[in-house]
This record gives sequence, C-alpha cells and structure tokens, in this order.
Amino acid sequence: MNAGSHVPGLDGLRGLAALYVVLFHCWLLAFPGFPRNSGPSWLGWLMYGRLAVVFFLVLSGFSLALSPARNGWRQGGVARFLRRRAWRILPPYWAALVLSVAVAYFVVRASHHGPPNYRTVVVYGLVLQDMFPARTPNGAFWSIAVEAELYLLFPLLLLVRRRLGAAVLVTGVTLLVVARGLLAGNASLVEGDNWLAPNLAPVFVAGLTAAGVIVARERVRRMPWHWLAALAMVPVLSLIAVKGSAWTVHHYFWVDLAVAPAMAMFLAAIATGRPDFLLRLLATRPVRGLGNFSYSLYLIHLPVVMVVVRKIAPDYVSAGLPTFCFTVVVGLPASVLSAWVFAEIFEMPFKRKRNWRAE
Repeated sequence: MNAGSHVPGLDGLRGLAALYVVLFHCWLLAFPGFPRNSGPSWLGWLMYGRLAVVFFLVLSGFSLALSPARNGWRQGGVARFLRRRAWRILPPYWAALVLSVAVAYFVVRASHHGPPNYRTVVVYGLVLQDMFPARTPNGAFWSIAVEAELYLLFPLLLLVRRRLGAAVLVTGVTLLVVARGLLAGNASLVEGDNWLAPNLAPVFVAGLTAAGVIVARERVRRMPWHWLAALAMVPVLSLIAVKGSAWTVHHYFWVDLAVAPAMAMFLAAIATGRPDFLLRLLATRPVRGLGNFSYSLYLIHLPVVMVVVRKIAPDYVSAGLPTFCFTVVVGLPASVLSAWVFAEIFEMPFKRKRNWRAE
C-alpha cells in the first residue's frame, strides 16, 4: 500500500488483533476441551480467535481497496498487484514455514496427526493448505492460504464493484455463500480444515466495500459509523453469550457473516477519524510498533507458545490456570520479541522495497 492510501490507526488495529490471537493460543493450549470452556469464566473472552482472523480479512479487504477506491476502483494492473502481494507476503511466510517445520519435527508436534512430512512441505510451501489436507506445522497458517485465494479473487471483485456497484457486489457474493450454507445438512455448514476461502469471501468483500467511505460524500463520511458498528455488534455478542462457546465455534460459518458488517463499519469509523480516544491509543508508539511487525507475530507466535506450554511450563507450574499465567508472562513477551527479530530479518526488507531492484 502506498503512502497515499495510508489510514492512521490501521497498523495499530493489526497489532492489537495479532496480540489477541497470541492470547487466544495461550488460552487454547493451557485449557483442554475446546470449544468447551474448561478455564475460568472470566477468561472466556479469549476463546474466539477465529473472529480475530475474520477481522484481519475484513481489514485486508479494506486496506487493499483504499488505493483503488481513490482511483475510480481501478487497480493499476492485475499482474503488478499479484507480484507485489507475493513479494510482501511470501518471503516471511516461507521463512516461518521453515522455522515451524523444524520446531514441529524436532521439538514439539503441532498436529495430532503426527510430525510434518514431505506432503506438509509441498502443500504448505505452495500455500495450498486450504485446498489439500496435510499435517500442519503451524496451526495459524490456515488463514494465509485463505487470504492468498482472496488476493487472486480481488481483481474480479474490484471489476464488479466498478461496473455494477457496491450493492450488487456485496449482495451477490453474500447470497452465494448463504445459499451454500442453507443447502447444507440442517441448514448449517459444517466446516473442516479446508475450503474456508469461499465461506469467508463475504467478510473480505465487506472490508473492500467499506473502503469506499474514503471517497464518499461528506454526508456519508459524517455518519456515526462507530455507533452503528456497536449497534450491529450487540445482537452478535448477545447470541454468543446466550448460546455459549461450543455453539459459536460450531456455527462460525454464520457468526462470521453476522459480525462482518459491524467490523466493516468500525473500519469506516476509523477511516473518518472516530472515535477519538481509540485513534489516540492506536497512534501510540508501542501499538504502532506492534502493528508494524504484526504479520511476523502472527506467523511465528504459535511455535513459541507451544514450546513454552509443552516443554517449559510443566517443569515449573501445574496444569490449567498456572500454566496459562506462566505462558502469558513468559510466552507472550517471547513471542513478541521473537517476532520483532524475525521481522527485521525476513519481513522488513520486503516491506521497505517493492521488488529486488528497488533502491
């Protein structure tokens, strides 16, 4: 994304979302029985890591669409867009894959199916894990393949937005996915580890469409988007609270669709400068700094947390809450520090330069 498409606060949001995913995995590995909450009820808010990934996808669609929105929803070349996405995303991902395979094979297994094998390397190396099953070296990698597939779809989505408008784009994509869910058994699609990109396309489109607020008329920009986002979030949070974690996890297909409008309106609020107190928080140096290497944090935190939980914590604390607290105190800062070092080596060089010829 070029400087002209930058919106203050988005990097900070990425950082906070990545931090939540780390805490989710600290919780997940400390308390068995997911999606049932076997930990303290006051930690129940940490159980919904999937929704943080959904937010990443909404934010991705929003960020990628900012520059096209300012240019009449034109992209500036499909091949150029895909090359720049590959240059930005793949090098740190491949480095994290090597690290994750090494940790999963030699230190602590990342999958109940067994240690990584040749199929793992091929499938994950080609970013095909959303299409083909393989032993995972890192449980966070599923969303990288989903996002890669949505990148391939992005030029077509922009074309529909430009030619037919936002309403047709959002309605068309959402209705296709809703129909898929309704036609499933008991009108609820059972998700596995693969083929999640089609289910999550509407949340990406929600972010893409919300980017239009950047060039919208002043009347639209002045709408209370933050309050509208909060209002849209109330029924979703109420449903989660009433139904519980197990029901929510088993119905993420529908929950994702329900939460996407609130997330998109929230990003519209940030883009139009509200709420002020949150923008000030997102502008602080620690939050901005965290956001700067949030991709690396997302990529490599899980092997770090798993080593802490399964190899170090048992020697010092008992299972359950003591392990969780130990992991937060030790594993969280270790993940952040490791991610910062990793980013300086494998992410920032590709973030600063557009291609290998760039000065």
